[in-house]
Amino acid sequence: MTLDSKIPEGKLEDKWSNYQLNSQLINPANKKKLNIIVVGSGLAGAGAVSTLAELGYDVQCFCYQDSARRAHSVAAQGGINAAKNYQHDGDSVYRMFYDTLKGGDFRSREANTYRLAQLSAPLIDHFVQQGVPFAREYGGTLVNRSFGGVQVQRTFYARGQTGQQLLLAAYSQLYKMVRAKKVKMYPRHEMLDLVVIEGKAKGIITRDLVTGALKRFAADAVVLATGGYSRVFRLSTLAIGCNGSAIWKAHKKGAFFAAPSFTQIHPTALPQTSEAQSKLTLMSESLRNDGRIWVPKQKGDPRKANDIPEEDRDYYLERRYPSFGNLAPRDIASRAAKERIDAGYGCGKLNNAVYLDFKTAIDKLGLETIKDRYGNLFSMYQKITGIDAYKEPMQISPAAHFAMGGLWVDYELMTSIPGLYAIGECNFSDHGANRLGANSLLQASIDGYFILPNTINNYLASEMKVDRPDTSHPEFEKSELETAQHIDKLLAINGSKTVDHFHRLLGKVMWQECAMSRNRSGLEKAIVQIKAIRDQFWSDVKITGGKDELNTELEKALRLADFIELGALMCMDALEREESCGAHFREEFQTEDGEAVRKDQNFSYVSAWEFEKGNFKLHKEELFFEFVKPSIRSYK
Repeated sequence: MTLDSKIPEGKLEDKWSNYQLNSQLINPANKKKLNIIVVGSGLAGAGAVSTLAELGYDVQCFCYQDSARRAHSVAAQGGINAAKNYQHDGDSVYRMFYDTLKGGDFRSREANTYRLAQLSAPLIDHFVQQGVPFAREYGGTLVNRSFGGVQVQRTFYARGQTGQQLLLAAYSQLYKMVRAKKVKMYPRHEMLDLVVIEGKAKGIITRDLVTGALKRFAADAVVLATGGYSRVFRLSTLAIGCNGSAIWKAHKKGAFFAAPSFTQIHPTALPQTSEAQSKLTLMSESLRNDGRIWVPKQKGDPRKANDIPEEDRDYYLERRYPSFGNLAPRDIASRAAKERIDAGYGCGKLNNAVYLDFKTAIDKLGLETIKDRYGNLFSMYQKITGIDAYKEPMQISPAAHFAMGGLWVDYELMTSIPGLYAIGECNFSDHGANRLGANSLLQASIDGYFILPNTINNYLASEMKVDRPDTSHPEFEKSELETAQHIDKLLAINGSKTVDHFHRLLGKVMWQECAMSRNRSGLEKAIVQIKAIRDQFWSDVKITGGKDELNTELEKALRLADFIELGALMCMDALEREESCGAHFREEFQTEDGEAVRKDQNFSYVSAWEFEKGNFKLHKEELFFEFVKPSIRSYK
């Protein structure tokens, strides 16, 4: 199959307007006859649902949470980027485009990345009109701060709860459409399969998480907005319920999975303190604006942080990357922390953390200024650790975070299955090999509010001519039967080990061999280990309870079965890509001083994997850089 990215002709800045000028339109009266399923109710999903419903489409929205307000977008803290240039510090749409492309190590499409930057400014206006309480200067103008990988201030924020405020705005628009009876909401429903009829996505199979009932839903198009899959590492900054099952089911039905090994390790999370932990807590990257990161110069230094004088502290980011310092991009900051920790300079209970220190900022700016900027983050830190970070440094550590990989999509955000779209974090689209901080909320919102509503018409216009299959179609019956058999098979194992036991095994393998740094022997070993975990899981997992009831153990088992398969693909993808690129650092490909070596001549493509009867076939979408020449990614 040839991967057609459908990039429009013309100048870079004209591609999106050219696309809109040439796209098909649907009469408002006909939109009412068309049904769209949206799976997910976070920023991408809620934005898409509310906008599509307002346009006149009949929309069904599904989420596994008990309320759309509990979607994981709520957890984002630091901010959302936009090229407004309010500070007059030289920012522009082009500079934001270049920062994002460079930050992703030139492994994303120029056209998609430029569109992200181009639509950022109107998105801020859109959210202001919805009432989002962005931080403002005393005179009332919106204020910005910086994030890693850039040298300008373009990040809009609402203290340390930007995701929550944006999601509340999206939620209000979503339920406005629910109340208007233009949207049918299905909370506590998890998608367990995609229904494909004559090569097109025509519906889904869900499980009612309260009653256990399997249900069929038909539509003219299906949109997945189900977030990232970094819970494959088990310990991550994601909520425990986050999973990759919806996109994995779509992958097994024919949707290509792109760049699965490109996952981001966030540099500022709270360190693991025990084996019993099930997740890690994110501390916003915005803290790196004013906090300074350091480790003791002496290995295993037994002194408390405040007792270590300046001359005995190694501010290693400032030392190694003077141009960006503590605002080096996430992948570089995370790898640098890992290098110091592995070399024996770590701090904390398990010697697995570094210090994030605000003493200099408090002395310079004053305590009240720091409280105003980050107060709720400091409160959260004290509630979790018992430490007052105004008086002594925070302890932070790298943690699995965002998934740059996801379903392959074209410029229209359609997957390789006609009629199936993927928006937000569950597609691979805009970030390449490393996402710049504060671009996550941006991509999710733009995909849902601005892009999908302008691209889905091109497909649906042709679907007006064909009858929509109903749920009695044999393919619906077949998908539901296969789903029921899959559940029965899991429950019938009745082994001796919990789901969490196997997830812990998988997470350790993935973190050790397929996270910040990787090598051939480790990846080959990981693939063998994951196959062994899969065999043990399917022969010895014990799932308590039944299928016709609320059963969280069954939910976890269904998701873990998919994570195990996805983990194997991630390791295969990492093994195939013999270069160091963005968040993907192959130890065999580095400079003498430990910096990444990219291999453009061999790997300037998006790896798109096809599922073939239990195996994976690689397809390559070559990347062509017409407007930017890829350069060595240096932040020194």
